Amino acid sequence: MTVPDRLGPTPIDRPRRLRSTPAMRSLVREHTVRPADLVLPMFVREGATENTPVSSMPGVVQHTMDSLVRAATEASERGVGGVMLFGVPEHKDAVGSGATDPDGILNRALARLRSELGDDTVIMADLCLDEFTDHGHCGVLDTDGRVDNDATLLRYREMALAQAEAGAHLLGPSGMMDGQIAAIRDALDAAGHLETAVYAYTAKYSSAFYGPFREAVDSSLQGDRRTYQQDPANGQEALRELELDLAEGADLAMVKPGLPYLDVLKEIAAASPVPVGAYQVSGEYAMIEAAAANGWIDRDRTVLESLLAFRRAGASTVLTYYASEVASWYCDGLPDHLREFL
Repeated sequence: MTVPDRLGPTPIDRPRRLRSTPAMRSLVREHTVRPADLVLPMFVREGATENTPVSSMPGVVQHTMDSLVRAATEASERGVGGVMLFGVPEHKDAVGSGATDPDGILNRALARLRSELGDDTVIMADLCLDEFTDHGHCGVLDTDGRVDNDATLLRYREMALAQAEAGAHLLGPSGMMDGQIAAIRDALDAAGHLETAVYAYTAKYSSAFYGPFREAVDSSLQGDRRTYQQDPANGQEALRELELDLAEGADLAMVKPGLPYLDVLKEIAAASPVPVGAYQVSGEYAMIEAAAANGWIDRDRTVLESLLAFRRAGASTVLTYYASEVASWYCDGLPDHLREFL
């Protein structure tokens, strides 16, 4: 049997030509990841005298106030776009009093960072009650134990003012209460905080991927959040949430979690006239770390590939616990096998 020299006509289109060398691939690359695209979520623990490691998130800690400043300063110097602060209070109550107390851990940390860093980076604040309530929900409860949407909005207004006055540039209301963006924007504007921006958690899903985060904030959650966070089965609902957030005055929009919801991120990014971001949440981080620890994946390459996926889907910013580390790689120069992410 004679084997033909050719299988058929010569292909007219040869996409491989544009993949032939590293320089060629770099020339035609559609998306990249920059340190300025990344935001570092950080936890600060009230009364801490030393950092407390988060066991389910290797490399992540609950900071002391001083270590928070050092780590945030380091991230800023490496070119990270911003930091998002979460507070871990010593005391909690039913209405989350610590969230609006100027001497509460989160507001003190915001003030300290603004004093130390000024406008060198974007200082963001998680605007939610869950870290501060003894029941762990994102709002106040009614007499039947359900989250009271409108009563929660009043607390969010107070929390927004406390955070703006502490020095936050950008507020991230993550509670998924109806009307939260309008309530916060109205409170800020009425108090003269016209330049304080609002980063809407537009599509925040009720997800299993938040598990390690609950250790990081010492969550007291009782039950679940399915009555206010989005159903993972729904995609179109996110576009309705986007429309509402934009009408209420959102400056940015977010999808959370990240990789399991890239389809939603792409839809939101395509429809949004404001910048759209994504949050690579604790469970995503923990999975990468666990697989890498077992030798199953190339950790660094997986980290960058996952961040590139957010950018490709339309995210202009990515909240990730890898932000400062990744920025250091760019500062020091990426090794050859990671250069495709430049």
